[in-house]
Amino acid sequence: QAQLVESGGGSVQPGGSLRLSCSTLGFNLDYYTVAWFRQAPGKEREGVLCMSSGDTISYFPNSKKDRFTISRDKAKNTVYLQLNSLKPEDTAVYYCATRPPYEYQCSNYDTEYDLWGQGTQVTVSS
Repeated sequence: QAQLVESGGGSVQPGGSLRLSCSTLGFNLDYYTVAWFRQAPGKEREGVLCMSSGDTISYFPNSKKDRFTISRDKAKNTVYLQLNSLKPEDTAVYYCATRPPYEYQCSNYDTEYDLWGQGTQVTVSS
């Protein structure tokens, strides 16, 4: 059964960095559009960054372009989310998700992603 697995979360002080990883069990992530989302306590889930199956990066309305980056390592079958200059308001559970294999573009709607990982907690606190 296909699964997404996130890792790399943790607790950091403000200004710190983390690199989150999204890997798979059961399929090759290289051919999929992958997005990162996050959900903070009491808030709606929001998109962070997306990379299409053709490696085009797309931004959500609240993407932190100046601090976060997304990348793909095809040799490792992994998509990364680099989080820099972290702030307390970045505290959330971060999820990666994929669109169906025939959907080559990113979407701003989380309902159009059909496979989700279990999430990894990022806590930013002094």
